[in-house]
Amino acid sequence: MVTRVKRRIFSGCVCEQEVYSVPSRISEPRKAEPRPRFASEEERRQHRIGISKRKHAQIFNENFSPSSLYSTLTMDNESEVHTFKEARRIRDNFVRCLKYHEPDAKIIIYMGRGKHTHRIHFHMVSEGVPEELIRKKWKFGEVLRIEHLREHNYYNGIDCGQDYTGLANYLFDHWTEEQGGHRWKQTNNLRKPEREPAEVIKREYSEQKPPRAPKGYKLVESKATKWGYLYFRYVLEPPPKEKARKKRPIDKSVC
Repeated sequence: MVTRVKRRIFSGCVCEQEVYSVPSRISEPRKAEPRPRFASEEERRQHRIGISKRKHAQIFNENFSPSSLYSTLTMDNESEVHTFKEARRIRDNFVRCLKYHEPDAKIIIYMGRGKHTHRIHFHMVSEGVPEELIRKKWKFGEVLRIEHLREHNYYNGIDCGQDYTGLANYLFDHWTEEQGGHRWKQTNNLRKPEREPAEVIKREYSEQKPPRAPKGYKLVESKATKWGYLYFRYVLEPPPKEKARKKRPIDKSVC
């Protein structure tokens, strides 16, 4: 016999709901985690990567908003390094410098290689760090790009508002085995998503019959696995996108 439970995870403007089975012999189904079976070690490895990617996106959505900055930092010929060990030292010192000037800053930074140049560069997402400070303290090359995160993000033509899962996944995939270590570096003050305890359910759900959306949210994704695990993603209904105001023609008769 099995017990079906569901759990909600809130991270920023995103709510995720999981529905899964736990053995009835487990005394505390509220604390149990889904346990899929794997046909191979590669399948198990991919499953673990998927869990890590989801946790990363949750942290990203919980801590960043349109007031946050997305920066791309490149190195010039004089400062260029050729190993990620050297790049890691530059990365860590740069984050330490920003935190010295802005102790409450929230930062996640990533390393990668250019597809064509093969030169090491960095992507950084930050909250509470002025643009001027980033430009002033990055002394190893050029701040190639620096802009605010979008207020409206579209996935499959749907306005998902401040759901940054797409950008989070893009940055997560910047990691290569050559880098080693963790896929990203984050400051210690990032908030954790809110994970509600699982609750036993009585009704049956499916991709076509999802759990009710939390108030103010809309369903944007449903999927199921062969193990009976169901996943649903909801986003907070974004405010209407402001339309650019048309300038009124000047009445030259009054000039």
